[in-house]
Amino acid sequence: MRPSATVAAEEEISVLLGRLSAGRDDPEAESRLLKSVYAHLRNIARRMMRAERPGHTLQPTALVNEAWLKLANGRERSFQDREHFFCVAASAMRQILLDHARARLAGRRQPGADALARLEEGTTVEDRTLEILALDQALSRLAERDLRLAKIVELRCFGDLSVEETAQVLNLSTATVKREWRIARSYLMQDLGETSGG
Repeated sequence: MRPSATVAAEEEISVLLGRLSAGRDDPEAESRLLKSVYAHLRNIARRMMRAERPGHTLQPTALVNEAWLKLANGRERSFQDREHFFCVAASAMRQILLDHARARLAGRRQPGADALARLEEGTTVEDRTLEILALDQALSRLAERDLRLAKIVELRCFGDLSVEETAQVLNLSTATVKREWRIARSYLMQDLGETSGG
């Protein structure tokens, strides 16, 4: 059972998201929401940044700020619930990191082989820029086939969430996430292997 303070905080976030989803300008709700979710967003950003190359120009705080601006100024302001909000925020952070990677690699070849390492347990790669871009392309192809599998990969690879955290965000059992994570990894490794000619 969750502590009552946690439940109260989650309920406040839901109320604030509801106010923002109503479509009218509500600076007070935006400010309170940012204060309520900031620590969690920063944890997501920190996890994502661990997968980035050393010396990346973005830091977790900057990533959170860019993602918040993207969410606050974007068209996507209708959130089903707290979990949906954090999924959208993680996607926004992922897109920001991908945009930075694309800018860095403008004009360079983007092989798919490096992305295989990201899906293999316990493998580390010094500069993950190429593999993250290749993985993003493979993930887009997977999303066309099965959106839920793609979302699981997005949360596990880009959000660095555990199986349990992914299950909570997507409202699935841990057994389902484990099974579908294996299926998705297998599909992506095959896809990336074919893309790189392996």
